[in-house]
Amino acid sequence: MRVLGRLNPRSMLRLPARTVRMRLTALYACLFLLTGASLLAVTHVLIADTAHPLQVLPQQLLINLAVVAVFSVALGWFVAGRVLRPLRTITATTKRISEDNLHQRLALPGPRDELKELADTIDELLARLEAAFNGQRNFVGNASHELRTPLALTRALLQMRLRDPNTTADEFRLTSEEVLAAGEQQERLIESLLILARSQHGLDHHEPFDLATVASDVADAQQAAAAARGLRVDISVSPAPTHGDPYLAERLVSNLVENAINYNAPHGHVEILVQENDQAVLQVTNTGPVVPADAIGRLLQPFQRDTLDRTGTHDGLGLGLAIVAAIAKAHGAGLDVRPEEAGGLAVKVAFPSARSSRNALAGASRPPTGPESQIVRPDDHQANARHQRARRED
Repeated sequence: MRVLGRLNPRSMLRLPARTVRMRLTALYACLFLLTGASLLAVTHVLIADTAHPLQVLPQQLLINLAVVAVFSVALGWFVAGRVLRPLRTITATTKRISEDNLHQRLALPGPRDELKELADTIDELLARLEAAFNGQRNFVGNASHELRTPLALTRALLQMRLRDPNTTADEFRLTSEEVLAAGEQQERLIESLLILARSQHGLDHHEPFDLATVASDVADAQQAAAAARGLRVDISVSPAPTHGDPYLAERLVSNLVENAINYNAPHGHVEILVQENDQAVLQVTNTGPVVPADAIGRLLQPFQRDTLDRTGTHDGLGLGLAIVAAIAKAHGAGLDVRPEEAGGLAVKVAFPSARSSRNALAGASRPPTGPESQIVRPDDHQANARHQRARRED
């Protein structure tokens, strides 16, 4: 006799999978069995108390109990299947959904019960995933286009000069300068993309910093750019301690100030306000043409430029406000962007205040102090920044 294989005792004694339907079947079967056994016992007692009791053999009771048990298991299996039918529909439909058909929804009919709420929650999750995938596809497409444009320009310039045997040294120098400018634009774009990705990933670490110091340093750095455009910069700062990533916070302030300078009206002005009022609040306001209110949401998306170009140039990357929104979200800060009636934008970012958090934990309020803010013009801007830092160091 030929042995086909060894028998595994564990495989012979392996029980069926403990599915939810099996557990519900066992639960319902036990309930039905107890109900049937109780009914048989009560019937037997009532018959025994009558004037002419019937002779019921123990074998008959066992047979009746076995019939009740089989009926209880069958009924429990059927009831469990009926209860879990919407769950099987949810599972089967979810398995068919992939990144190619994220638009599909469960749309489970029926009463508003736990399974209906589960299906609606999955539909909401699918809607968020669809929006995220669409945003990712658009972002990748836009980033590829933005990176390909300067590369194509660089290649065309070099090919044009190399194919022309009469190209002079001055023309080669001019082409080299144009290639360097295109390379700088690529570097700025790549750096902006990295900052955007870092902000969307979240904060790796937190440390305390003063939002007023950050705003003063950024305003100092943008002093020459504002003066070159004939803009007036008004800054009012008071200590506003908060916590988070100082580098990303500096990028947020820098993007807001750069946008306020680059997208401004001739001989306009920029206002920078930093104060603490339960939160560390930064507000940057600039003049310029009227921005439609329905364009604000679009401007907060990556690679979306304002069609109302205030300077006549188109060298922006379309990532400034998108990076601001991502950094604000990573810090748990509130972002409010509103168009001014006379033109321009007013952007307010409210960071969590480190001082208010400490006072709340200590159960004590900070004693009132006098105002420490002051308004300066571009000519005495640096002096005010040094004065504020000296006061904080003291």
